[in-house]
Amino acid sequence: MDKNQTEVVREFFLSGFSQTSSIEAGLFVLFLFFYVSTWVGNVLIMVTVASDKYLNSSPMYFLLGNLSFLDLCYSTVTTPKLLADFLNHEKLISYDQCIVQLFFLHLVGAAEMFLLTVMAYDRYVAICRPLHYTTVMSRGLCCVLVAASWMGGFVHSTVQTILTIHLPFCGPNQVDNFFCDVPPVIKLACADTFVIELLMVSNSGLISTSSFVVLISSYTTILVKIRSKEGRRKALSTCASHLMVVTLFFGPCIFIYARPFSTFSVDKMVSVLYNVITPMLNPLIYTLRNKEVKSAMQKLWVKIITF
Repeated sequence: MDKNQTEVVREFFLSGFSQTSSIEAGLFVLFLFFYVSTWVGNVLIMVTVASDKYLNSSPMYFLLGNLSFLDLCYSTVTTPKLLADFLNHEKLISYDQCIVQLFFLHLVGAAEMFLLTVMAYDRYVAICRPLHYTTVMSRGLCCVLVAASWMGGFVHSTVQTILTIHLPFCGPNQVDNFFCDVPPVIKLACADTFVIELLMVSNSGLISTSSFVVLISSYTTILVKIRSKEGRRKALSTCASHLMVVTLFFGPCIFIYARPFSTFSVDKMVSVLYNVITPMLNPLIYTLRNKEVKSAMQKLWVKIITF
């Protein structure tokens, strides 16, 4: 194909959810509520962990604070653009903006996958090796593991982005989603993308599936190693919130990325689940089942109103 043809498409149309103004107005209010709730919940957890001496010194809550930051970033990559598009008839995004959105979506998404794996390791050490917990999960190691999660996300995202930008786009420019992601974007390429799809599926699909398997295996190992019923009950209570977050995040990701890039009617709703709903629910899942976080939030609230 001619090199000049590869640069014909300089903007994409996002399909969104509806072309009816009244429906989009209702969706705007709904998703604005989701986004504001995401910010309030995750910022509250970050401030609570940072302001409470005990929580700030605990490896588990240090990692939880970083997870909240990732959730904020993840939601912010797609939701503001979605909200703006609800108010616009033409849902346009330039080629460069599309690639940037795709890059940061996979950067933060993969970093969150790796961080959830780190959090599972933290729970394993805390429950199965409690006497060595503070020694093994030192603040230095936690910082290294968080940095490694970001670095892993960067490497993954760079690979996905490089594979995408080398494709020629010269024909259709309707992205069948409300944001730019690898599966709907490469479908628009004016070239045979079979090999590229295999490479991308082996990248994203392998990361999401293998991380999920490692997480489930670690929690299963925790329960198997604990002999007493009381110990298992406590361990299950501690890990239940982590398992809920893992299932909500990894389930949709595996569905989208661990299969060939064919389109299903539910893809858009599945994308809403892991892009919008999960970052909003994570603070609720962790706080509703955690007395220490709720207690610290109450203390923080008392400090604020008595300031």
